[in-house]
Amino acid sequence: MALPGGTVTFLFTDIEGSTRLLQELGGDYGRVVADHRRLLRAVFRAEGGNEVDTQGDAFFYSFPRARDAVRAAVEGQRSLARHEWPRAAQVLVRMGLHTGEPTVGEEGYLGLDVVRAARICSAGHGGQILLSETTRALLGNDLPERVSVRDLGQAHLKDIQHEHVFELALEESPRAFPPLKSENPKKAFEQRFDDRIERYIEDQLDAALSGPPTTQVRHAAAGLAKLVLLVAAIVAIVFLVKLVL
Repeated sequence: MALPGGTVTFLFTDIEGSTRLLQELGGDYGRVVADHRRLLRAVFRAEGGNEVDTQGDAFFYSFPRARDAVRAAVEGQRSLARHEWPRAAQVLVRMGLHTGEPTVGEEGYLGLDVVRAARICSAGHGGQILLSETTRALLGNDLPERVSVRDLGQAHLKDIQHEHVFELALEESPRAFPPLKSENPKKAFEQRFDDRIERYIEDQLDAALSGPPTTQVRHAAAGLAKLVLLVAAIVAIVFLVKLVL
């Protein structure tokens, strides 16, 4: 089946704590995964979804319309909540949605919109449905019954820096979720400087060891002086950034 192009809404899902469930359930975990796939496939297909990929306990679907993707996510969570799992296990699935205009290649969808949707899903918790700002805007007031929207504010997500995230809150599930699993902007900023210093040291070592002995000494001395100045400048910048953040 050809994947729809143009503006599409991506829906990523995965089971939270799958390793723990596997340890607790042993052989029965296979039934959990099979039931989980059957339930979500039935709901997602009924809402016009296209299965892009599935790996283990994770799904990747696309929908031509944002409202259909949102309805699929809501009905998917409700279907999972009604199901009787082996040994009364608590099976919680996190879901993330984002709308964009990706490129469709031979291997499927390409582009940052795919990454953004996946990162939004990863930031959530089992039983939670998260939306990007774009999907929230397209949804407007056309919400499924007994569903409200919560503004969770800006989140710093891996690879995409930040995203304004919203949560779909189901009336029958008044669970209060922990904070989103997002990156610490201070640590991410400092890590970029650490990586830059590491690359600079490697370049200086390569230059110092590639020529005759006298040239190596000059390169080493010049490189050391530059490194000292670079580290001093970076330390000052990081200190200022910490004060601001």
